Amino acid sequence: MPKLGMEPIRRAALVKATIDCIGAQGSLDVTVSQIAKSAGMSSALAHHYFGGKDQIFLAAMRSILRDFGVEVRGRLRDALTPRGRAEALISASFAPSCFDPATVSAWMTLYAQATTQPDMHRLLRLYQRRLQSNLTHALRPLSVTPVDDAHTLAALIDGLYLRAALSRSPNPEAAQATALRTLDQMAGANT
Repeated sequence: MPKLGMEPIRRAALVKATIDCIGAQGSLDVTVSQIAKSAGMSSALAHHYFGGKDQIFLAAMRSILRDFGVEVRGRLRDALTPRGRAEALISASFAPSCFDPATVSAWMTLYAQATTQPDMHRLLRLYQRRLQSNLTHALRPLSVTPVDDAHTLAALIDGLYLRAALSRSPNPEAAQATALRTLDQMAGANT
């Protein structure tokens, strides 16, 4: 008989183990058995809860995106101006939590898997649309072309993140500074 209340705990353990295993391996070249073992349970139980490795990875990325959302909302709470909102979105994108090695590996895996896996592509597009929407809202009072500028800034954030994350010595502060300089150019240095 199953233990009542254990499912959420086990699911969370499998999600954490997935992120840890991908981080250690540097890719999705891990098995459900390895993930389950890392979580302290059988692979049959992992399959029971998620169905397979892709579903566990999707759950792991959703967890990472929820954590990122918490980071964004926390920074936006302190932003009092449209310019402050744009700066908050940029700083959240380069927060130390985004550069945890296991998180970086998970993001790189998502980008790679999104080219061939429709569910992964949808999740990546969700993140991209949300960033675009938030940036557009922040830039509306600051720019004559807020949608275009938000698109450019979102692409720059993703590119700077990838470069910083893949470098031998990541420098998120420099990446953030570059994005902020671009915001200055888009919004005018005096806003």
